[in-house]
Amino acid sequence: MKPFLAIIRRDLAIAFRTGGGGALGVAFFVIAATLVPFGVGPVPELLARIAPGMLWIAALLACLLTLDRLFQADVEDGSMDVLALAPLPLELVVLGKCIAHWLTTGLPLLLAAPVMALTLGLPEGAYPAMIASLALGTPALSVIGAIGAALTAGMRRGGVLTAVLVLPLYVPTLILGALAVNASAMNLPAAPYLMLSGAITLAALPLAPFVAAAGLRLAIR
Repeated sequence: MKPFLAIIRRDLAIAFRTGGGGALGVAFFVIAATLVPFGVGPVPELLARIAPGMLWIAALLACLLTLDRLFQADVEDGSMDVLALAPLPLELVVLGKCIAHWLTTGLPLLLAAPVMALTLGLPEGAYPAMIASLALGTPALSVIGAIGAALTAGMRRGGVLTAVLVLPLYVPTLILGALAVNASAMNLPAAPYLMLSGAITLAALPLAPFVAAAGLRLAIR
């Protein structure tokens, strides 16, 4: 357990020391959500209608923006070779790095979302569903994104390829998250969408690290 926690602490320390990961994702999220009223016009009814989808699209892109720091630096400086030879299975290394990624990206997005929802005029009654959908869905963005980040680790300018690989896998989480918020805004039950979103996350948490670890083994050969 201690080596696993050490991986999380290491990545958190690197993220806070460099200051580019989580802060960059949150800044992108805030800017993207803030620009929407300027693009579509200050029409409260229109903003409230598109707010669920826009919040989730902004969160998805903000998470995607920070995926390159998951494995790229470790592969380039040789740290991943050391981690691969450590007693801790590489799958648990990947999971620990995904948890650190969510803590520095997904959690700040979750905290910033209510302010952005207020900017977009989302009905107050939909706030609990919005927070719940992000809490259930953003971990899936981190662990599923790890697959694309691992497959492109070591490649020059692999960020574009990561996006191509990962974006189709993000679609179910995006749709279910937006539907949950939209249903709540219309005073309809959001629980079915939240449960399906949670099911995707629960399925991805044990499976995605194995796929990502296999990709990393190919990258460090």
